[in-house]
Amino acid sequence: MVKTETAALPRHIAIIMDGNGRWAKRRLLPRQAGHRAGLTAARRIIESCVRLHISALTLFAFSSENWQRPQWEVGNLMGLLMKALEDEVRELHANNVRLRFIGALDAFSPDLRHGMHRAAELTALNAGLALNIAASYGGRWDIVQAAHKLAAAAVSGHIRPDEIDEVCLSQALVLPELPDPDLFIRTGGEQRISNFLLWNLAYTELYFTDSLWPDFDEPALQTALDWYAVRQRRFGRTPEQVKEEAGA
Repeated sequence: MVKTETAALPRHIAIIMDGNGRWAKRRLLPRQAGHRAGLTAARRIIESCVRLHISALTLFAFSSENWQRPQWEVGNLMGLLMKALEDEVRELHANNVRLRFIGALDAFSPDLRHGMHRAAELTALNAGLALNIAASYGGRWDIVQAAHKLAAAAVSGHIRPDEIDEVCLSQALVLPELPDPDLFIRTGGEQRISNFLLWNLAYTELYFTDSLWPDFDEPALQTALDWYAVRQRRFGRTPEQVKEEAGA
């Protein structure tokens, strides 16, 4: 059971769920078995975040680069995502979770887009965990689509080019209503952010673990939260300034 004190908890956690394929390979199982096990891991981490009253959780489910994978694997992933929508959304709704999909969703089939829309619509008024599933998402795509919005607003006269600043750009990204992630977790041993939330991760604490995603459980999450709890988040200030403000 995760026991981290509320005061030390991140408001927003972002996770790259890496290692499903390697998990399956080590067990001489097909890759699809790893993706199914990864879905089980996602379910238990979502449940933990609900119990902890975490405000937001963003999971990188399918990147814009993942379309380059073999056709059969992409098809299996799409089928798994559709089944997960059918099986999980009502339980998420019952637990007050607000579900949203972010990314270039036009790349998905009409049926899958419809399922995503229905799930988001059903849970839209929930006030608990904001669960964001990044699908066909890329951080560079996110910044470019924000630039397109601002350029269109400037051309139409709704904003002057010299009024475009960091706040404007942040508001044009796909998660304008949420705080930037406080804690980023990547499983699977790789130590890079792989085009995930590039703008939003500017001051995020980055936690990397060798644990493969299907093995990532409550004790593993606890370890990450304990690591985060002792980080000193300075945002450009000196350690002394942070201590003074904490004691004020």
